[in-house]
Amino acid sequence: MTEGIARIWRNQRDRYNLIGTHCEECKNDFFPQRKICPVCRRKGKLKEKQMPTTGKIYSFTLVTGGPVGFDYETPYYLAIVELDNKVKILTQIVDSDDDKVKIGQPVKAMFRRIQTHGEEGLIAYGYKFKVV
Repeated sequence: MTEGIARIWRNQRDRYNLIGTHCEECKNDFFPQRKICPVCRRKGKLKEKQMPTTGKIYSFTLVTGGPVGFDYETPYYLAIVELDNKVKILTQIVDSDDDKVKIGQPVKAMFRRIQTHGEEGLIAYGYKFKVV
């Protein structure tokens, strides 16, 4: 499944920089950004916050049959990464040896191509993680 070009451009700042939100009321961080805090439900207490670019693998799986648009990348690792601030995000693990991809392994955010629209189309970039 591919995203529309307008949505890619609308979300590029968050994707490129891992910008989330922080609730000043309950002190929790969230990624992606939220308009209303899902914990305390108070409007107006959320502020943008740079998420950490490091964390650890919380859970992972090896994808051997990727969806349309990602089938050329198979096999690849898909993981839930717990960032250093305890926020969990779904991401792809790249540039890492198979024996290094383990629960608890430290990881670092990398800037990589996510998808391409056609042979000469827009290239969407974003974050993926690498075992360090």
